[in-house]
Amino acid sequence: MAHDDPEPDLTALHLGQRVDQLETLLVDKGLVDRAALDAIVDVYENEVGPRNGAKVVARAWTDPAYKQRLLADGPAAIAELGFAGRQSEHLVVVENGPKVHNLIVCTLCSCYPWALLGLPPVWYKSAPYRSRAVIDPRGVLADFGTVLDEDVEIRVWDSSAEIRYLVLPERPAETAGLSEDQLADLVSRDAMIGVAKASNP
Repeated sequence: MAHDDPEPDLTALHLGQRVDQLETLLVDKGLVDRAALDAIVDVYENEVGPRNGAKVVARAWTDPAYKQRLLADGPAAIAELGFAGRQSEHLVVVENGPKVHNLIVCTLCSCYPWALLGLPPVWYKSAPYRSRAVIDPRGVLADFGTVLDEDVEIRVWDSSAEIRYLVLPERPAETAGLSEDQLADLVSRDAMIGVAKASNP
């Protein structure tokens, strides 16, 4: 894009189009290398993604001592598995159970443990989710297809620049004998945010 070309009007574009236009503008001006951007996105979509977090959850499900370390000191426990940094330095892990369900939100922006969950989903950053998760968490969960009994307490945790949260989902029934890899396959990003439960095998 030449310097005398008008800047694109990003306000009228859909979010995805705005991101594409902004990326093109930064690349054309020589401020960002497209290959470097693609490499970063690839790492978070294909290497990190929620797989790291799922491995942590599966280890906690199969190793009670590790689970206690995870709940007591999240950053140290995930470092044992080689996952650290990238917004998980101040991680608190909260555990779901039969009578307690945890839900994570960032009401100010989109603070999120990237090292474990990869790129945050668009809905996590949206204003409707950020506000409704606090005032109507049961309704938000229902929107995601997670309907809880009325006697289940819902705890909402607000992430910030100082602290981030990860949900340790409840282990599905009838998973005895599954390997850690098989268990990790049952754990989605949404289950570690708390809008879903771990899948049944």
